[in-house]
Amino acid sequence: MAMLVALLVVARLSPAVAGELNREGIARYFPPPLVVGEKDDALPVWPILKQQAGSYEVFAYAFESIDFAPLPGFGGTPADLLIALAPDGTFRDVKVLSHREPVFLEGLGSEPLFAFVEQYVGLSARQPIRVGRPNARASGAAPQTTVDGIAMATASTRTINQSVLASALAVARGKLGFGAANVGLSVEAKSDLFEPLSLEALMARGFVRRLTVTRAEATRAFRGTGVEEAGEGAPEDVLSDLYVALLDVPSIGRNLLGPKRFEALTRELGPGGHALMVLNAGPVDAPENPLGDTFILGAVPDRISVAQGGLVVNARDMAVERRGAGLTEGLPPGDWTILRIDSAAGFDPSAPFTVVQKIVRERGQILSEKIARDFTVETKLPGDLFVRVAAQDGPDWTESWRARIPTLAGIGAMLALLVPVLARQKGLVADARRFPVFRLAFLAVTVGFIGYVAQAQLSIVTLMGLVRAVLHTHDFAFLLYDPPSLVLWAFVLFSLVLWGRGTFCGWLCPFGAMQELVAWLARPLRIRQITVPPALDGPLRKLKYGVLAGLLAATAAGLPAADAMAEVEPFKTAITLSFVRSWPFVAYAVGLLVLNLFVYKGFCRYLCPLGAALAVAGRVRILNWIPRRAECGTPCQLCKVRCRYGAIAQSGQVDYPECFQCMDCVTIIHDPGQCVPQVVARRHAKRIMPRPATVR
Repeated sequence: MAMLVALLVVARLSPAVAGELNREGIARYFPPPLVVGEKDDALPVWPILKQQAGSYEVFAYAFESIDFAPLPGFGGTPADLLIALAPDGTFRDVKVLSHREPVFLEGLGSEPLFAFVEQYVGLSARQPIRVGRPNARASGAAPQTTVDGIAMATASTRTINQSVLASALAVARGKLGFGAANVGLSVEAKSDLFEPLSLEALMARGFVRRLTVTRAEATRAFRGTGVEEAGEGAPEDVLSDLYVALLDVPSIGRNLLGPKRFEALTRELGPGGHALMVLNAGPVDAPENPLGDTFILGAVPDRISVAQGGLVVNARDMAVERRGAGLTEGLPPGDWTILRIDSAAGFDPSAPFTVVQKIVRERGQILSEKIARDFTVETKLPGDLFVRVAAQDGPDWTESWRARIPTLAGIGAMLALLVPVLARQKGLVADARRFPVFRLAFLAVTVGFIGYVAQAQLSIVTLMGLVRAVLHTHDFAFLLYDPPSLVLWAFVLFSLVLWGRGTFCGWLCPFGAMQELVAWLARPLRIRQITVPPALDGPLRKLKYGVLAGLLAATAAGLPAADAMAEVEPFKTAITLSFVRSWPFVAYAVGLLVLNLFVYKGFCRYLCPLGAALAVAGRVRILNWIPRRAECGTPCQLCKVRCRYGAIAQSGQVDYPECFQCMDCVTIIHDPGQCVPQVVARRHAKRIMPRPATVR
């Protein structure tokens, strides 16, 4: 844990990387009749010109994302994207120049990534764009604000999306003349300014704004479309009634939410973050209700947006309770949401901003056409409520954590179950009948949940990314984009110090668990497993340390072959890609699994570079926690004979760097019917106790 904290503390969010394309390089992507103009003096942006009526006009502005948003991916280095932004903020083109995302290197291949970024063409930087599920657009997601995600590459695509949007917004603010201009500054509410105010007073001062749409107003807006009327009712009937308020101002948020909720909100927002409350006081069952059945907690709303300076600000639901109970007196009951605006959006709450409600109606029944109209309300707050401070740049990784809360809860439950089971060795572990069943069930959950659902298979690739970050980017924020893996890494570091390597390798590694489940089939298949002779077993065990040294050395030297060398791990093939890969990789992974029918966990014992790294780090272990007896080794060798890992020495001592903590020897030592010293002592009416765990 201390190592992880140290890495994050020393991380800085502006790595020393820059785009490398010169004018000739840019011209290769924009051939005639397009012409590359002179590079901007202030920003690393190239104008792309097109001849119109005898003169040249700007067709697009081309730039590299790495110059504006160098967000490291899971290879430890940022992807570099060539982006062409039209003067109106539309993406003309997006191409991948370089990347080191492990899932796309010798995995899915780079083609899915190329296809992913092509989806931005035609979209606008004025709109918030989110990464949906695979085929999200075909399933009804708004094509103007959604790009289809890639299965098994969720975290990588979110990092790419953040790079595209952050760099495009930086160019939009600095070059295209629209959007907030407070680049490099963060405008925050003054925390010491608070005045008790009623709802009436808040509305009188313009702190709470109201957007009401009547049937007559909607009819006028949709006039000439054929869908002027929607249902029956009087012209003055209210279709939608929204209350809007910026909550991070204490005199607004504290009065509306109450002290406890406001303090909790402030803690969650952090520096530079803003929160906007939208409450619907209109008919909750009306199709015009933007917070109705189509509203998704934790997502970017489809029918509510925030705009400032002609640019739509990325605002995402904070997934809080939406009912009005507990709010200030006077607010009508109804559904409500809190939209979060992060510091990277460049939002200036001291400048006027607009909340836009989109009302959508459909025309036609067979091939229906959706027609939308916008209704707006503007908020302008006094400038003396805010203070300008230096902005904290950096990627928005908090979205990844919010989206993975159920997965993190599941991993937390597994760890909460595993730790007491292993710690209380006289409990379930000592039960020779029930414990093997528990272990097999836990390993099955490890494969299914940690492996395929959470996609939290730890890998040597993470350590390679850390090496690159230390030597080149000095940015470790890429770790924060994969919450399940980061939580497991934190637990692994904790368990290394306490118990050693085996807690992860023996219980929480999906591919390791898969190997053990395959090996379990050897008995019903009547396959006799091979015991590797000690003269061969010893040198083979050292092989994984050589593999580890070679991988880290190649990474440190910047060799392109390092990523290909990492394929010695079959984790990407078997877990991340679910065996959907070219046949040589599948054959290798399947071959290692079949090997377990004959040589028990051969890959883990002889080849795994991650296991080697954990074995080295596990030497800081403070507990000899697996109990031994004085008779262990001399004369009793039962545990040594039964240990399929070969992790018990001739002397009876446990070789912790090679121990996978299957706990079979602990079960034996607590079983009066199996432990030979206990059997002998019982015959002589004696009682002996195992030696307890000791601090090293």
